[in-house]
Amino acid sequence: MKQIISHIKKHKIKFALIGVLLIAYYFCLPNQLFKDPTATVMTDISNTLLGAQIAKDGQWRFPHNDSIPKKFKTCIIQFEDEYFYKHPGFNPVSIFKALGNNLKSGSVKRGGSTLTQQVIRLSRKGQKRTYFEKVKEIILATRLEFRTTKDKILSYYSSNAPFGGNVVGLDAASWRYFNRSSQNLSWAESATLAVLPNAPSLIYPGKNQKRLLKKRNRLLKKLLKNNVIDSLTYQLSIAESLPQKPYALPQAAPHLLQKAAKLHYGKRIQTTIDLELQERVNFIVKNRYQQLRQNEIYNAAILVLDVKTRQVLAYVGNTPTDKSHQKDVDIIDKPRSTGSILKPFLYAAMLDTGDLLPNTLVADVPTQFNNYHPENYNKTYDGAVPASRALSRSLNVPAVRMLQDFGLDRFHHYLKSLQLKDLKYSANHYGLSLILGGAESNLWDLCKSYAALSSTLNHFSETSSEYFSNEFCEPTFLASKTIDFGKKTEDKTIYDAASIYLTYESLKNVNRPESDDSWEFFDGSKQIAWKTGTSFGFRDAWAIGTTKDYVVGVWVGNADGEGRPGLVGVETAAPILFDVFDLLPNSTWFSKPFDEMQEVEICKQSGHRASQYCNEVKKEFVQVSGLKTKPCPYHVLIHVDHTETYQINSSCEDLNNINHKSWFILPPLMAHYYKTKNPFYKPLPKFRADCLGEENISMAFIYPKAHNHIFLPKDFDGTTNDLILKIAHSKPETTLFWYLDDQFISSTKDIHELAIIPKQGQHSVTVVDEFGNEAKQYFKVSE
Repeated sequence: MKQIISHIKKHKIKFALIGVLLIAYYFCLPNQLFKDPTATVMTDISNTLLGAQIAKDGQWRFPHNDSIPKKFKTCIIQFEDEYFYKHPGFNPVSIFKALGNNLKSGSVKRGGSTLTQQVIRLSRKGQKRTYFEKVKEIILATRLEFRTTKDKILSYYSSNAPFGGNVVGLDAASWRYFNRSSQNLSWAESATLAVLPNAPSLIYPGKNQKRLLKKRNRLLKKLLKNNVIDSLTYQLSIAESLPQKPYALPQAAPHLLQKAAKLHYGKRIQTTIDLELQERVNFIVKNRYQQLRQNEIYNAAILVLDVKTRQVLAYVGNTPTDKSHQKDVDIIDKPRSTGSILKPFLYAAMLDTGDLLPNTLVADVPTQFNNYHPENYNKTYDGAVPASRALSRSLNVPAVRMLQDFGLDRFHHYLKSLQLKDLKYSANHYGLSLILGGAESNLWDLCKSYAALSSTLNHFSETSSEYFSNEFCEPTFLASKTIDFGKKTEDKTIYDAASIYLTYESLKNVNRPESDDSWEFFDGSKQIAWKTGTSFGFRDAWAIGTTKDYVVGVWVGNADGEGRPGLVGVETAAPILFDVFDLLPNSTWFSKPFDEMQEVEICKQSGHRASQYCNEVKKEFVQVSGLKTKPCPYHVLIHVDHTETYQINSSCEDLNNINHKSWFILPPLMAHYYKTKNPFYKPLPKFRADCLGEENISMAFIYPKAHNHIFLPKDFDGTTNDLILKIAHSKPETTLFWYLDDQFISSTKDIHELAIIPKQGQHSVTVVDEFGNEAKQYFKVSE
């Protein structure tokens, strides 16, 4: 030991120099060999290419790939560097042979470089090929051999070698020249790509085909000679033709690629997309687009989610239209008017809070709230309709009245809990039109919300009737991401399971459009809860459906917001929805969440909890919160004669002759419209003339509504049209006295309609019946 130390001290300058050289050698190789920008590459769930965006420098250079196909690895070693696994980074024999040939010819004819040296040369772009540069390459090559494995060096080469034109790397070359993954290349195709980097500027597909064919076949011959391939494979391989021109790269989900590139530019992104499903959905959109464009409807978007994993299975951001119709715009995350698509959230909220039972009768009559006058799509009214039927038929007036009863702020709070990012304003900003499209949302958020509702039901039935704290989370299109649904809890996240289930039961029965004129039944073999929506002015058509396993969302319209006749959800979006569901496996229906439900007696006619006077009662499972709803208010006990023609009492009939009868009676305005759709509805019988006492009397204006602003049109001859006043009375045979601006104008009996021609300006109309009951309404007239 002392001798070694003494020797070092004696030759310290030499050892110091050696140390410096070793340190320089250690640090001579950069940590990152290649810093070139790479293309954004997107693959499906099985790593099949979906699409790619070219690198910033205009090169098709895919991100580094450590996986090298066995065939290409064999071909490139046989062609470029047979002793690759034996040399330390350079091959002295090859170098001396190359040096001899170059000296004889007086120019550089042969390089003698190993694959390791070629990797170094590729990383040191723009360096002249001199002997001094060759020495540097050898030094750096040996350093690279010390630092990494042989296979890693091969992966550097295959990812960065030039393959002609603007194609760099094996992965890009295999897609550009053979339209398939490098893992699926044949021996002939692998040999073709192995010889290309040797002279990429001179030989590439479509140019110098004879030279390329000669080099490829020479390599195949070598493979045969070295027993890498057999004679049959060789014969089949040399018979394969060469690629003639580059293929366009796949673009199965171009709008998702845009979204992914914003988050992971220049990376290789494995998504959750199912390529087969994606391509079939693309085909559906392409076919439907050809029909829609005939009506000047140019854009559509489709999103398919897996409920259980919350993964995106298919993503179509737009139709294959042209640039003038904004084909590059990804509509899935763009805000659009919601139309009726939010109605299920209101129905579920009212069930959740116990404000409603599934089939409670709700009013469907002409309605006005200040200057807001909602109308049903078909301009007709049912008088009263079960809430579930109002939802499945997407009736507007009941929805607005339900929102008014429930409370605008309460419903707005529910929507904010769903994290609809385009709901940016306060409840008062939207008003009651919120439920009919007064707000905006996007396909991503709406599908996310439906998926969360479905998942809530699934988890509730799969666990011990428990919820998950993070149920309403963002879906993902990244295969590397697993959704965390949070912790189990006994407390609901937003909606309880029973309210969701009952809402879906209603949506499962949707079988007609918002208009009754052209409805059609869809495939009954699939149990799907679905809803359509149409925005004001026919600008947006929606259809969203869910099963236990999948959510499909469809939007159809024009990206620039232009409305078109016929652009309604059930006619344009719903057919696409069911085309897509036909591609998906059938699902069983959701399990009934019994732990959140209770069986109660329900009045069959009104949908309320049965009162003592309900004569037809059935047992139904309803949400537990619904137990606090009031009993049926529409059934009353009356006293009639044996023929049930007249009401009577003890003042005119012996008690033994009085029948006690339960009677279903609606308020006058509801009854007026209800009886037009329900011919068996029986109004209350009159009191017999000889009986003392009064029945309960009520009346309500049909037209005008409060503070109506009325325009009276004129005929061609200049005559002003009449204004028809209408009122409903619980005893139509009663005489009514009409006053305009407190001046008596007429009386009516049986049919309570009156034609007048009032002057322009503000007016009041007062109606008084013969019992002294009074109704008054204010309106304004313009011509």
